[in-house]
Amino acid sequence: MRALSIAFHHADFYLLNKPAGAPMHANQHELSVVHQLAAQTGEILYPVHRLDTPTSGALLIARNKAAAAALSQLFEQRQISKQYIAIAAGKPSKKQGLISGDMDNVRRGNWRLLRSQNNPAQTRFSSHSLKPGYRYYLLQPLTGRTHQLRVALKSLGTPIVGDQRYGGEHHDYLHLHAWQLQFSYHGENFVLSVPIPGYGLFCELPDIS
Repeated sequence: MRALSIAFHHADFYLLNKPAGAPMHANQHELSVVHQLAAQTGEILYPVHRLDTPTSGALLIARNKAAAAALSQLFEQRQISKQYIAIAAGKPSKKQGLISGDMDNVRRGNWRLLRSQNNPAQTRFSSHSLKPGYRYYLLQPLTGRTHQLRVALKSLGTPIVGDQRYGGEHHDYLHLHAWQLQFSYHGENFVLSVPIPGYGLFCELPDIS
């Protein structure tokens, strides 16, 4: 069973540095990441948002029901700002701005970004040179849709490294990391980040703290 690392302790919640590949829902091979952390801490814990299984990074987990309700409401009302880091090969169709469009479920759990703006998924982004042929992206999702960031990068013509579902360059890991959360909880402001993974192209990132 993979080790879990708590990046920040609070009386009402933990900030977990979720490993890539750790599932939000139990399967025949392993527990959900929340149940695994509960077993590790000996507490009853509550999920308040989710990360895709291959995505690593900042995952808030509540330590009591009241905190779970309050934090879930913050996410639902989009009062928690989320920052992600992704790495992709190739040259994007634009280097910064807003990616906006409705998302269409195509087949087998895949999604695509449409030009229509009826109920759009929206992501602010900027891209920066990493090394020849590769760029890293700072992503701020303004909405929370399934595969939103992966589809957003695909729409730029630069699917994320390791994202074979959307045509990304082959790698053992998806290079998408939930890096930072900013929010206010019970009158206190938090800017919480988790370490960048130490594998693959993440090792070549500059200091962006």
